[in-house]
Amino acid sequence: MSAAADPAAHGQPRLVRFRAMMPGDLPAVAAVERASYAFPWSEGIFRDCLRVGYLCRVAELDGAVVAYGVVAMGAGEAHILNLCVRGDLRGRSVGRQMLLLLLERSRQADMRAVFLEVRPSNPHAIALYQSVGFAQVGVRKGYYQAPDNGREDALVLKLDLAGGRDGASAC
Repeated sequence: MSAAADPAAHGQPRLVRFRAMMPGDLPAVAAVERASYAFPWSEGIFRDCLRVGYLCRVAELDGAVVAYGVVAMGAGEAHILNLCVRGDLRGRSVGRQMLLLLLERSRQADMRAVFLEVRPSNPHAIALYQSVGFAQVGVRKGYYQAPDNGREDALVLKLDLAGGRDGASAC
């Protein structure tokens, strides 16, 4: 196990810090994105998300960006556009913490519901989303690019925020 993946490697707990994404983070965010996806967003897409005022957050560990989330909000609805955790830190609750932060910020902005799309081939992400109350409300046929010029459907998930808190709070 590498030191980066072992919170107790230096004899003390290491804390993940969540903060607003800044333009200077974009190379690191794009690097995590490229390492995680066969069809990654470009650095320019992330730059555009910042420019138009989407909620963009990063998680840092030892000064390095290890996760990020992007949410568009409007008309009472939030849409999680991207949520990703560096590969060596998956399964260590960083993604859950980022998700809870994004949901809390959506609540604070008076959003009534949160939507997202997820690949059916990503069972870990689906389980995470369902664990906080998301439910499938539809399918977008051929939504994602796939290998060999193919397309993969997207499951459309929704979480109602208007009914009150789900008991989970974040940063």
